[in-house]
Amino acid sequence: MKILIIGDIFGKVGRRVLRQGLNNVIALTKADMVIANGENLAGGFGITRDTVEEVFSMGVDVMTSGNHIWDKKEALQLLESHRKILRPANYPDRSPGKGSGVFQSRSGKPVGVINLQGRVFMDAINCPFEQAEKELDKIKDATKVVIVDMHAEATSEKIAMGYYLDGRVSAVVGTHTHVQTADAKLLPRGSAFISDLGMTGPAHSIIGIRPDIIMKRFLMKLPERFEEAMGPGQLNGVTLDVDEETGKARAIDPFQVNYAEA
Repeated sequence: MKILIIGDIFGKVGRRVLRQGLNNVIALTKADMVIANGENLAGGFGITRDTVEEVFSMGVDVMTSGNHIWDKKEALQLLESHRKILRPANYPDRSPGKGSGVFQSRSGKPVGVINLQGRVFMDAINCPFEQAEKELDKIKDATKVVIVDMHAEATSEKIAMGYYLDGRVSAVVGTHTHVQTADAKLLPRGSAFISDLGMTGPAHSIIGIRPDIIMKRFLMKLPERFEEAMGPGQLNGVTLDVDEETGKARAIDPFQVNYAEA
């Protein structure tokens, strides 16, 4: 089974890049399922009904998220009504939405997806390691193929989750920091891992935001309203090859595709 996992889709450019290239990548990789992190769909901060529907219409099957999922009020209703949008499972139980699910791939085989969020340099929410156990218990009888989006700031926390779940899930992929890392590998017990998938969005930006805005903040320490960058874009992610009978990963292949401004 081939599973395509797309890094954080950022704003208008991210959605445009997806429209330009996703179908080609699906065809080239023969992907059975497409999972994408969508917490930055709407201007880089949160989701709206229109942006969600746009991305699902392009071929994304399941959307994971992270701390920015709460940035637009619309998200509260979307998380309750749309079963293919996940929020980090380790938010309090009373939070809208859910953090895991089992979804049907194009080939008809079930795939489990779990969304977690780190706590190092982030909000002090429930323990992602303890929550991972609970979410695995919910879906373990339905499928052996399980993908975990670990949305976290600290590389060490992401790597720790990879080794913690090694052999029990098909892959642990990191999101949130928007820069694709060079550490994609198969862990000793058969799980695939990468610290960060990278961002699908504006190529000439500082993690999605106009560089001049971010540089002002670094140079002068003055508050500045964030604005998404425009221009050329990039599509980042990985292709997983998974044995659907055992749930073990056979290969993980990162990719980055660049697109000129439309």
